[in-house]
Amino acid sequence: MNSNLTRVQQRALCQELGEGVKLKLLFKASIHGFTGAAFHQRCDGRGPSISVGYNSSGYVFGGYTNVSFTQAGNYVSDPMAFLFTFKGDALLKYPTTNSTYALQMVSKTGPYFGEDFALMNRGTNVHSNPGNYYTFPAREMHGNDLQLIECEVYQVEENMELEKPWRPMVWLSDRRLELMDTVSSYKPLCSSVSKVRVLLMGPVGAGKSSFFNSINSVFKGHVTIQAMAGSSATSVTTQFRTYSVKAGREGKPLPIILCDTMGLEDSTGAGLDIDDITSILKGHMPNCYQFNASAPLHSETHGYRSSPELKDKIHCLVFVLDGCKISIMPDKLEAKLAAVRRKANLLGIPQLALVTKVDEACPIVKEDLTSVYKSPYIKDLLQEASARLGLPLSCVLPLKNYSEELELELPVDILVLSALQQILRFADTYFEELDDRLSNSEVK
Repeated sequence: MNSNLTRVQQRALCQELGEGVKLKLLFKASIHGFTGAAFHQRCDGRGPSISVGYNSSGYVFGGYTNVSFTQAGNYVSDPMAFLFTFKGDALLKYPTTNSTYALQMVSKTGPYFGEDFALMNRGTNVHSNPGNYYTFPAREMHGNDLQLIECEVYQVEENMELEKPWRPMVWLSDRRLELMDTVSSYKPLCSSVSKVRVLLMGPVGAGKSSFFNSINSVFKGHVTIQAMAGSSATSVTTQFRTYSVKAGREGKPLPIILCDTMGLEDSTGAGLDIDDITSILKGHMPNCYQFNASAPLHSETHGYRSSPELKDKIHCLVFVLDGCKISIMPDKLEAKLAAVRRKANLLGIPQLALVTKVDEACPIVKEDLTSVYKSPYIKDLLQEASARLGLPLSCVLPLKNYSEELELELPVDILVLSALQQILRFADTYFEELDDRLSNSEVK
């Protein structure tokens, strides 16, 4: 069963109930039936739960109880019970005003809160009668639209860590040094290319520039900012920029060039143009090119590379997605990402995805970043990113960039370096497949 609640809505409810909980979907009326019998069959005796109604006016509303549902026919006390609605992504809460009568255990209806509110009251109807044991403005809560198009009930569970990480990861200083050495000593498989060229691509504010800054910080030995990063609603990056990283203050440059671009936006005529993306992938675009959404790069533009060499082309494409916004990604933005993937596929460019802000997305990970591969929520998040991009799960990695920290932290470094190592491995794939294509063409 697929949840109708977005991840943002689920997170708001979980935060209201306290850290360390998750929601498990027990009942979905469109599948199991809009009847009290179907509801009680699947939801009785399951402990704390969230009941959610959806109407055709777009309202998402419901109630929470800390006690199990039954068919006993009596009132049940619950001082923790409350009703709620969403205004945008914000949760509006209406606590019980008389906890002694917080719940009614009615066998013929769905979830029944006091005498004030019930879902599936005779089929798809909503019973709404505020002022007895709950006080809520009906228009604010459900827009006075009392016909359900869906009803769901979620069991509230403790979001326990997995016993074993679903991906092995070593969180030691020696591992950090090993990864830094692997990156520093890397050499592209193609002798005509001295540095792998990597394009960072994603929505506005996802963390593309911050990823470069995090890599730079790891190899500088302290938190630093070179690429402009921020949380603006529009792209902070307005130019096509290529960045190199040095291994230490006086060290040699690393064998990688990171290409930063404007963020993708869902609206037409805003953000990075698809034609400009093609120019970047093929190596036509010069460094410091000023993006213009109304006029993409063309052959007459100053600095345009008409005959790019292999070293100018993109060898690996990295999608950067905000872990807190994947579930609310607009359809138009998802379509743009799919279009970029198709262009990269035609050019034989390998792709992977970085899901940033995993610490903000999951309380377990916020408390301990080394739990990132023990968090069921983060695994679900990466699986959703995998599905939306059409990439295998093995091509999706969690990431936390440096943002508020003043000093380096080992777990952050390990995730950043692990992502960088995987990028270099994917670049190797590009050169290997290029060599195969050239060999096949010579045979023909």
